[in-house]
Amino acid sequence: MSDRVARYKAKREEERAAAAVQFEEEEAIADDEIVESKCIPSTSEYQYEPERIIKVFQTCFQDMFEDQAELNQLVQSVKGDLYNRDYAAAFGEERKRDAYVIRWSPARALAYSSLFSHLKEVRELIYDFSDEKKDLDVLAVGGGAGSELVALNSLYCFAKEAYPNTEKKITITLVDIADWSSVIDKLTDFTKKYWLYKTDTYKPDFINHDILKPGVSFGNRDLITLLFTTNELFAEDKTEATKFLQRLGTECKSGALLLIAESAGSFSHIQVGKKKFPLTFLIDTILCGRPGSDTGPWTIIDGNDSVWYRTPGVQYDLKLENMRFFYRLYRKR
Repeated sequence: MSDRVARYKAKREEERAAAAVQFEEEEAIADDEIVESKCIPSTSEYQYEPERIIKVFQTCFQDMFEDQAELNQLVQSVKGDLYNRDYAAAFGEERKRDAYVIRWSPARALAYSSLFSHLKEVRELIYDFSDEKKDLDVLAVGGGAGSELVALNSLYCFAKEAYPNTEKKITITLVDIADWSSVIDKLTDFTKKYWLYKTDTYKPDFINHDILKPGVSFGNRDLITLLFTTNELFAEDKTEATKFLQRLGTECKSGALLLIAESAGSFSHIQVGKKKFPLTFLIDTILCGRPGSDTGPWTIIDGNDSVWYRTPGVQYDLKLENMRFFYRLYRKR
């Protein structure tokens, strides 16, 4: 290796390390920053307890935990890529994808599970076993890292314990631009082995696809989630992201639910021309029409511009982040 190449690589590593530190500082939320009155519950009676949710990741990625030095190095590399918004670098290798899951997916799975439980319409949709012929069809856009899958499982499998012989099926389709298929396979195998009595009613499916391009159907979905994904879609292509949201309004069936959640921090503003707009304003306008008009295909049935989630005190080898985010739950007219 020439001195020039070595210097270049060393500089790149320094830049990545600095970006990782800055990314961690910006995303960290200390306990004393949390506004208790705006917290959603850390857990509920409608889901598996946090320890069982965390156990999924500890079991599925046990081999990664055995080499802490390598794991920490991979996590730092991913942090730097994420801060620089270089998603291709962050998720281009399987080991880095696994490191991302180990570091960030557990806390998000806890938060999403509590959010699903907190939202009455979502909870009742998952818990409805009254009609065994009415299967449940869920689409998780950007759900490749497994948080949405584990969170949905924590409610569905818990509810199904009261109906072990039900024939009602749940199909969970996870769409992501990076190839997270091995992650989804591990989480699915764990769920079938430890959380379900009857596994033929449980059908997760992963699709490696750019959701901004045609190829995924929306017409039969009962619930669509975009959790910490919408900002990335607008960063990738504002025009196509807008068209995607408009497609949901055209193709989704009446009564379908759409749940969007995103960071409540500075990243949740989108530049349009010379102005910056809150992401909430853009999404609400695209889906529901201009403020005060109420003419769009969707109506807001629940939402909050800033809620907090405090991770409970469960044992885990890496830090479990507190979260502050906004959410909107829409119903198709």
